[in-house]
Amino acid sequence: MHTASLVVTLITAIVTGGIAVADLIPAKFVLANSAEVGVPRSWLPALGLTKLAGAVGLVAGLVGLPALGIAAAAGLVLFFVGAVLTHLRAHVLYNIAFPGAYLCLSAASLALLVSERH
Repeated sequence: MHTASLVVTLITAIVTGGIAVADLIPAKFVLANSAEVGVPRSWLPALGLTKLAGAVGLVAGLVGLPALGIAAAAGLVLFFVGAVLTHLRAHVLYNIAFPGAYLCLSAASLALLVSERH
């Protein structure tokens, strides 16, 4: 495994796991943001568990299950595309950099993990 793939995927797993925990608590900023973009509070546990599953899948990909890592990265890309679209739909742009950054990290992880397989 190349260093770039390892580092980027590990960073993606850590930050995604962190925001998943914030969803599951739920942190005040998560409650405020979800209300502002129109996501019901009742969705937060499922969204948090989805992010956590993605983070765990990325780590599994790093420790010997590369297909799972690729699947997790692809799932996170789709998840964060949805998050960015949700912000755009709600016209909440002042903090769109956060889901945008998660999307970029997930996409970079996906590209690097796929390139490792070929």
